[in-house]
Formats: sequence, C-alpha cells, structure tokens
Amino acid sequence: MPPKTVVVRAFRILAVAEAFSWASLLVGMYFKWIARTGELGVQIAGPVHGALFVGYAIAALALWRLQRWPFAVALFAGLSAVFPFATLVFERWAGKRRYLDAGSAHPAKDLETAGV
Repeated sequence: MPPKTVVVRAFRILAVAEAFSWASLLVGMYFKWIARTGELGVQIAGPVHGALFVGYAIAALALWRLQRWPFAVALFAGLSAVFPFATLVFERWAGKRRYLDAGSAHPAKDLETAGV
C-alpha cells in the first residue's frame, strides 16, 4: 500500500477517534467537576485523548507535506483538533475538496489566481 494511502487512512481514523476521545474526556470532566464522583474518567480519557491528539497532529503534518496542502488547510486541520468534534467537520470538508485523495496532490501553483 502506498505511503500516501496509509497516511490518509490513518488521518481519517484518527479524526474520528480524536472526536470520540473528546466526548469521553468531556464525560469524564462532567463526573469530576459537576457530579463530583471521582477522577477516574479524566485519568483514563485524558491520556488517551492526548495520544490521539498528537497522532492526529502528526498525520496532518504528514499530509501537509505529502499532499502539498496550502498552509491555510494545514492550519485548519491543526486548529480543528483544539475544538471538540471539529476534526470530524474538517475531515468531511477536506474529503469533499479532495485534500484527502491519496492519488493526488494539490500543488500551490494550482491554487493561485486562475489565468494571472
């Protein structure tokens, strides 16, 4: 399997997993701070979410290079990991605009003003 395909697949999986880890972390924070029933949820979900966050960031950086994403696309990929569930939105957005097609790259020259 070509490296681009592996990275794109990993990025898509990590985008979904990172969103689910956000959900589990938010539930854990509810039980820690609102219900005050304990810290176990945060102690488990926190490191899992952190690892998935880092994995998502590495995959986004790899795709920035491999797919020749414009800086703004890479920036939005990174920022999407900061807000709960935004990685799902970014993954859908990038997929619709073919930034996640393993067979193609988006050279910067193609994204400049047309015909000028």
